[in-house]
Amino acid sequence: MGGYFTARKAATGATIPIDLKKDALMARDHVERRETGFYVIGSRVPIDRIIREYCNGEDPETIRSHYPTLTLEQVSGAIDFYESHKEEVEQVMAARRRAEDAYTAGHPNPPDIKQKFERMRRQITSRQT
Repeated sequence: MGGYFTARKAATGATIPIDLKKDALMARDHVERRETGFYVIGSRVPIDRIIREYCNGEDPETIRSHYPTLTLEQVSGAIDFYESHKEEVEQVMAARRRAEDAYTAGHPNPPDIKQKFERMRRQITSRQT
């Protein structure tokens, strides 16, 4: 195999040839850079949500089932984009995580929120019976 083709493990454990140029184009067709990070084109889904599941061992079909507005091709395109732009995507993911952590630290849950939700849950349950 030349530099134009490589092999990657499929879900079955078999190796398959990949056209790197075609793969890179497909990934670009499914991911766009926005002010706040990388997103699946035509959606509001940031690819870091997909990549977190992928890095936790989820397969593309399972990830797709968590995002009904996405196609399997879009999920696979996001994963391929991540694989070919790993360092840049991970930097963006880390920045988003820091921003989310800062927001959470600045906006803590009210101390009695769990009790309020539990009380509401009991009230709803008692009305249903």
